[in-house]
Amino acid sequence: MMLRIFTLSLLILLGSCGGTQEPVATDGATAPQKIYEWRMVTTWPKNLPGMGIAPETMAKKIKTMSNGRLDIKVYGAGEIVPALEVFEAVSQGTVQMGHGAAYYWKGKVPIAQFFTTLPFGLTAQEMNGWLFHGGGMELWRELYAKYNLVPIAGGNTGVQMAGWFNKEINSLEDLKGMKMRIPGLGGEVFSRAGGTAINLPGGEIFTSMQTGIIDATEWVGPYNDLAFGLHQVAKYYYYPGWQEPGPNLELIINKEAWDELPLDLQAIVENASLAVSADLLAEYTARNNAALRELVDIHGVELRRLPEDVLLGIRKISYAMTEEIVDPNDELANRIYNSYQTYRDGALSYHEISERAYINARAAK
Repeated sequence: MMLRIFTLSLLILLGSCGGTQEPVATDGATAPQKIYEWRMVTTWPKNLPGMGIAPETMAKKIKTMSNGRLDIKVYGAGEIVPALEVFEAVSQGTVQMGHGAAYYWKGKVPIAQFFTTLPFGLTAQEMNGWLFHGGGMELWRELYAKYNLVPIAGGNTGVQMAGWFNKEINSLEDLKGMKMRIPGLGGEVFSRAGGTAINLPGGEIFTSMQTGIIDATEWVGPYNDLAFGLHQVAKYYYYPGWQEPGPNLELIINKEAWDELPLDLQAIVENASLAVSADLLAEYTARNNAALRELVDIHGVELRRLPEDVLLGIRKISYAMTEEIVDPNDELANRIYNSYQTYRDGALSYHEISERAYINARAAK
């Protein structure tokens, strides 16, 4: 009897421990997860180094991190909508996502420029500090909610160049009558200084310079400017980029589409965008110097610094116009302005004894 009981127990044990037996399906099996197929439009020419590749990289990361549950197809400027209509396309739900820069929408949302860049404003490092630890992101989302949008930081190119000119700039008088491609508040400052600002998408800059539609242009910096061949249509390359000290790019998402995503996919989108943002700034930091050396040493570009009195004059105009774009009757606009200025003043004070002090010490002879 004991032998029988032992044998039966052993058979039951072996049966329960079998490692090759297939699991039995039950009525409660997990249903396949939903696949989301989205479209992203950008303000950048397709495959533009840096800014144009960043949305593609972002889409690939999101697809990989989501195991294919969120599949995003990226379109360059003009493939679905013109470059400067990305904001409207995403807001209205024509597409789910867009990648661009907030100052392109200044005609519709003037205060949005604070979330890209302002003349003599925040550097890339300072902008990230304001957005992520200074209350900027909360204000940005509150503003864009009015337009059915969710914004996420989408990259930064760092301090840009002042631009390409077909004549020397020795005084503010030299700007008068000049037609320049320069967007955002920087363009309005340029116009008040006596020039004429023209807002053109990147894909139209070379031809406009070549045909004389514009006399000068700023684009980004050596890395992208070399790719565009701007050294072929202008002689003088000026710095520093007073108009764009740290331009923050944006990923914008249609609010209804965003709300449909499960929380884990929302987290994946945000983290993929942040990863690409950090990588983009690193890319420009690494590539700009090599591109500048090629422009100067191989292509014979004349690198010039804007005269100090020109910079002082432009700065005075810039500070006045920054206040002017804030509607005194718009409570949110005033909160954005006050938050930005308070953070800027604090960063400026601290960087006198940190960033600036160190760079000056490093450069000392």
